[in-house]
Amino acid sequence: MDSSLQPIITLEGERIALGPIHRDLIPINERWMNQLSTTRFLHMGIYSYENEVDWYENVARSTTNSYFAIYELPTYRPIGGVNLHSIDRLHRKAELGIMIGEPDARGKGLGTEAVMLMCDFGFNALGLHSIMLLTSGWNIAGPKAYVRAGFKEIGRRREARWFMGRYWDDIYYDILASEFESPIVAKMITADLPGFE
Repeated sequence: MDSSLQPIITLEGERIALGPIHRDLIPINERWMNQLSTTRFLHMGIYSYENEVDWYENVARSTTNSYFAIYELPTYRPIGGVNLHSIDRLHRKAELGIMIGEPDARGKGLGTEAVMLMCDFGFNALGLHSIMLLTSGWNIAGPKAYVRAGFKEIGRRREARWFMGRYWDDIYYDILASEFESPIVAKMITADLPGFE
Protein backbone atom coordinates (compact mmCIF):
# COMPACT_ATOMS: atom_id res chain seq x y z
CA MET A 1 0.00 0.00 0.00
CA ASP A 2 1.16 3.54 -0.79
CA SER A 3 2.42 4.90 2.55
CA SER A 4 0.63 8.19 1.91
CA LEU A 5 -2.67 6.27 1.89
CA GLN A 6 -1.92 4.09 4.90
CA PRO A 7 -3.97 5.02 7.97
CA ILE A 8 -2.34 6.10 11.21
CA ILE A 9 -1.51 2.94 13.14
CA THR A 10 -1.10 2.75 16.91
CA LEU A 11 -0.55 -1.01 17.29
CA GLU A 12 0.30 -3.59 14.66
CA GLY A 13 -0.08 -7.30 15.29
CA GLU A 14 0.47 -10.26 13.00
CA ARG A 15 -2.74 -10.02 10.97
CA ILE A 16 -4.45 -6.84 12.11
CA ALA A 17 -3.55 -3.31 13.14
CA LEU A 18 -5.34 -0.79 15.33
CA GLY A 19 -5.51 2.92 14.60
CA PRO A 20 -7.58 5.91 15.69
CA ILE A 21 -10.98 6.39 14.10
CA HIS A 22 -11.42 9.28 11.69
CA ARG A 23 -14.22 10.94 9.74
CA ASP A 24 -13.43 9.08 6.51
CA LEU A 25 -14.61 5.86 8.19
CA ILE A 26 -18.13 7.18 8.92
CA PRO A 27 -19.68 5.88 5.64
CA ILE A 28 -18.09 2.45 6.20
CA ASN A 29 -19.40 2.38 9.76
CA GLU A 30 -22.85 3.38 8.50
CA ARG A 31 -22.80 0.38 6.13
CA TRP A 32 -21.75 -1.99 8.91
CA MET A 33 -24.37 -0.67 11.33
CA ASN A 34 -27.13 -1.30 8.83
CA GLN A 35 -26.24 -4.99 8.37
CA LEU A 36 -28.39 -7.15 10.63
CA SER A 37 -25.65 -9.80 10.67
CA THR A 38 -23.51 -7.20 12.47
CA THR A 39 -26.02 -5.47 14.71
CA ARG A 40 -27.62 -8.67 16.02
CA PHE A 41 -24.94 -8.50 18.73
CA LEU A 42 -25.33 -4.74 19.28
CA HIS A 43 -28.52 -2.68 19.07
CA MET A 44 -30.51 -3.50 15.98
CA GLY A 45 -32.08 -0.54 14.26
CA ILE A 46 -31.73 1.83 11.35
CA TYR A 47 -28.61 3.99 11.50
CA SER A 48 -28.47 7.10 9.33
CA TYR A 49 -25.32 8.88 8.27
CA GLU A 50 -26.24 11.60 10.78
CA ASN A 51 -26.49 8.99 13.56
CA GLU A 52 -22.98 7.83 12.73
CA VAL A 53 -21.64 11.41 12.64
CA ASP A 54 -23.11 12.00 16.12
CA TRP A 55 -21.62 8.70 17.33
CA TYR A 56 -18.20 9.60 15.88
CA GLU A 57 -18.19 13.08 17.43
CA ASN A 58 -19.16 11.71 20.85
CA VAL A 59 -16.51 8.99 20.76
CA ALA A 60 -13.83 11.31 19.39
CA ARG A 61 -14.38 13.77 22.29
CA SER A 62 -14.85 11.18 25.02
CA THR A 63 -12.39 10.99 27.91
CA THR A 64 -13.76 7.62 29.02
CA ASN A 65 -13.63 5.79 25.68
CA SER A 66 -10.62 4.65 23.63
CA TYR A 67 -11.91 3.52 20.24
CA PHE A 68 -9.75 2.05 17.48
CA ALA A 69 -10.51 1.04 13.93
CA ILE A 70 -9.39 -2.51 13.12
CA TYR A 71 -7.41 -2.84 9.88
CA GLU A 72 -6.69 -6.13 8.15
CA LEU A 73 -3.06 -6.64 7.17
CA PRO A 74 -1.33 -6.31 4.79
CA THR A 75 -3.95 -4.25 2.90
CA TYR A 76 -5.02 -1.96 5.79
CA ARG A 77 -8.64 -2.55 4.83
CA PRO A 78 -10.92 -1.41 7.69
CA ILE A 79 -12.86 -4.42 9.00
CA GLY A 80 -14.34 -3.23 12.30
CA GLY A 81 -13.75 -1.46 15.58
CA VAL A 82 -12.67 -2.27 19.12
CA ASN A 83 -12.85 -0.08 22.18
CA LEU A 84 -12.42 0.33 25.88
CA HIS A 85 -15.33 2.29 27.30
CA SER A 86 -16.50 3.34 30.76
CA ILE A 87 -12.80 3.83 31.54
CA ASP A 88 -12.45 4.49 35.27
CA ARG A 89 -8.94 5.76 35.96
CA LEU A 90 -9.42 5.88 39.75
CA HIS A 91 -10.27 2.17 40.00
CA ARG A 92 -8.25 1.29 36.86
CA LYS A 93 -11.02 -0.60 35.12
CA ALA A 94 -12.87 -0.48 31.80
CA GLU A 95 -15.24 -2.43 29.59
CA LEU A 96 -14.34 -3.81 26.18
CA GLY A 97 -16.45 -3.88 23.04
CA ILE A 98 -15.70 -5.19 19.56
CA MET A 99 -17.43 -5.28 16.21
CA ILE A 100 -16.17 -7.06 13.10
CA GLY A 101 -18.18 -5.24 10.44
CA GLU A 102 -16.90 -6.98 7.31
CA PRO A 103 -18.65 -10.37 7.06
CA ASP A 104 -15.74 -12.00 5.22
CA ALA A 105 -13.39 -11.06 8.08
CA ARG A 106 -15.35 -13.08 10.66
CA GLY A 107 -14.36 -16.55 11.83
CA LYS A 108 -10.66 -16.08 11.04
CA GLY A 109 -9.28 -15.22 14.47
CA LEU A 110 -8.96 -11.52 13.65
CA GLY A 111 -11.35 -10.61 16.47
CA THR A 112 -9.25 -12.56 18.97
CA GLU A 113 -6.14 -10.66 17.90
CA ALA A 114 -7.99 -7.33 18.10
CA VAL A 115 -9.19 -8.14 21.64
CA MET A 116 -5.64 -9.06 22.67
CA LEU A 117 -4.18 -5.85 21.22
CA MET A 118 -6.91 -3.78 22.92
CA CYS A 119 -6.18 -5.48 26.25
CA ASP A 120 -2.47 -4.87 25.69
CA PHE A 121 -3.20 -1.17 25.16
CA GLY A 122 -5.49 -1.05 28.20
CA PHE A 123 -3.17 -2.80 30.62
CA ASN A 124 0.19 -1.50 29.41
CA ALA A 125 -0.53 1.95 27.95
CA LEU A 126 -3.47 3.05 30.11
CA GLY A 127 -2.37 1.20 33.26
CA LEU A 128 -5.69 -0.59 33.79
CA HIS A 129 -6.05 -3.40 36.30
CA SER A 130 -9.32 -5.02 35.15
CA ILE A 131 -11.16 -5.24 31.82
CA MET A 132 -14.68 -6.63 31.59
CA LEU A 133 -16.95 -7.39 28.67
CA LEU A 134 -20.56 -8.36 28.19
CA THR A 135 -22.06 -10.55 25.50
CA SER A 136 -25.36 -12.27 24.85
CA GLY A 137 -26.22 -15.96 25.01
CA TRP A 138 -26.88 -16.17 21.27
CA ASN A 139 -23.36 -14.97 20.48
CA ILE A 140 -21.49 -18.24 19.89
CA ALA A 141 -18.31 -17.01 18.17
CA GLY A 142 -17.59 -14.06 20.48
CA PRO A 143 -17.00 -16.01 23.70
CA LYS A 144 -14.57 -18.34 21.92
CA ALA A 145 -12.50 -15.31 20.90
CA TYR A 146 -12.68 -13.82 24.40
CA VAL A 147 -11.53 -17.05 26.08
CA ARG A 148 -8.67 -17.45 23.57
CA ALA A 149 -7.63 -13.89 24.50
CA GLY A 150 -7.55 -14.85 28.20
CA PHE A 151 -10.97 -13.75 29.48
CA LYS A 152 -12.91 -15.87 31.98
CA GLU A 153 -16.66 -16.04 32.43
CA ILE A 154 -17.55 -14.41 35.76
CA GLY A 155 -21.34 -14.55 35.79
CA ARG A 156 -24.68 -14.24 34.06
CA ARG A 157 -27.75 -12.12 34.24
CA ARG A 158 -30.42 -14.64 33.45
CA GLU A 159 -32.96 -14.03 30.67
CA ALA A 160 -31.95 -10.39 30.35
CA ARG A 161 -32.42 -9.94 26.57
CA TRP A 162 -35.25 -10.68 24.18
CA PHE A 163 -34.04 -11.91 20.77
CA MET A 164 -35.66 -14.09 18.10
CA GLY A 165 -38.70 -14.99 20.16
CA ARG A 166 -37.08 -15.89 23.46
CA TYR A 167 -35.07 -14.57 26.40
CA TRP A 168 -31.29 -15.03 26.57
CA ASP A 169 -28.73 -14.55 29.33
CA ASP A 170 -26.25 -11.69 29.46
CA ILE A 171 -22.82 -13.26 29.98
CA TYR A 172 -20.01 -11.35 31.71
CA TYR A 173 -16.28 -11.98 31.23
CA ASP A 174 -13.23 -10.32 32.69
CA ILE A 175 -9.45 -10.41 32.71
CA LEU A 176 -6.91 -8.90 35.12
CA ALA A 177 -3.59 -7.33 34.23
CA SER A 178 -1.80 -10.08 36.20
CA GLU A 179 -3.40 -12.68 33.90
CA PHE A 180 -2.27 -11.02 30.68
CA GLU A 181 1.09 -11.19 28.94
CA SER A 182 1.80 -8.24 26.66
CA PRO A 183 2.45 -9.26 23.05
CA ILE A 184 3.49 -5.77 21.89
CA VAL A 185 2.98 -2.68 24.06
CA ALA A 186 5.32 -3.53 26.94
CA LYS A 187 8.19 -3.77 24.43
CA MET A 188 7.25 -0.43 22.84
CA ILE A 189 7.07 1.70 25.98
CA THR A 190 9.85 0.48 28.26
CA ALA A 191 11.70 3.13 30.24
CA ASP A 192 14.98 4.40 28.77
CA LEU A 193 16.96 3.55 31.90
CA PRO A 194 20.03 1.30 32.14
CA GLY A 195 18.97 -2.18 33.20
CA PHE A 196 15.22 -1.45 32.88
CA GLU A 197 13.57 -3.98 30.62
